[in-house]
Amino acid sequence: MEPRYKRIVLKLSGEALAGEKGIGIDSNVVRMYAKQVKKIRDEGVETSIVVGGGNFWRGRDSKDMDRATSDYMGMLGTVMNALALQDALEQMGVVTRVMTAIEMQKVAEPYIRRRAIRHLEKGRVIIFSGGTGNPYFSTDTTAALRAAEIDAEVILLAKKGVDGIYDADPKLTPDAKKYEDLSYFEILSKELKIMDSTATSLCMDNKIPLIVFGIDNESNIYDVVMGKKLGTYVK
Repeated sequence: MEPRYKRIVLKLSGEALAGEKGIGIDSNVVRMYAKQVKKIRDEGVETSIVVGGGNFWRGRDSKDMDRATSDYMGMLGTVMNALALQDALEQMGVVTRVMTAIEMQKVAEPYIRRRAIRHLEKGRVIIFSGGTGNPYFSTDTTAALRAAEIDAEVILLAKKGVDGIYDADPKLTPDAKKYEDLSYFEILSKELKIMDSTATSLCMDNKIPLIVFGIDNESNIYDVVMGKKLGTYVK
């Protein structure tokens, strides 16, 4: 069976990398995700990953700190997650490049669009870290921006603890309705908080499909790429 997509952006939250601990990095969980990434890369899928940093620091949650400073701290957290994921992938023989939006050349490559596309064409996995390099923008917005820049066919938004988009929080509302398909306009008009409005608008303007699915089942990343209908499809 052929993969449904040739070039993807996978969005992983920092919390997903923390596992049950909720903070820091769970090496077993990181290896589990790395195995899935290797599996789709071995199918010939050009794979890029955007990582969050919420397992170390969430910029918007700091009430007493200057917002820009807090956001920069969060960006540094994404770099730590990217390096951990790179290490796990390379231990499995997957050639991986970490690219940062904030230059730190002793740690990773600076993000350059043409270089990123070349890495993908050579079969390397790219991990985008450092957010957009600017405060006030989320890593969801980073995923939308990078997907547009590298001409990705889809964004895979992997969520921990939820398997799609619902009309209410399923943890608080047991009879919440799950959506199978949505438009970006509906997400904005219904104020569904699956992505921030900047990321949603960017995806809508550039006509980038989005699949929101649960990551608690370790095979879901592979299954979605291979065309299995999981989660919620947004177009």
